[in-house]
Amino acid sequence: MTDVKDAPASSLAYEPKVLAKKYRIDIEDAVKILEQHGADKKAVDKAARRIAA
Repeated sequence: MTDVKDAPASSLAYEPKVLAKKYRIDIEDAVKILEQHGADKKAVDKAARRIAA
């Protein structure tokens, strides 16, 4: 997989920092979610909600 830092901005659903703040999760968790789900915003939101719960 490509590194999140190297991915074009349009290919990401969120920036890791924004995702972490929105769901109040660690940035490391946000990075893992984004690496796993990429631009699928629905899947990213679902995974972040699972961690936040």
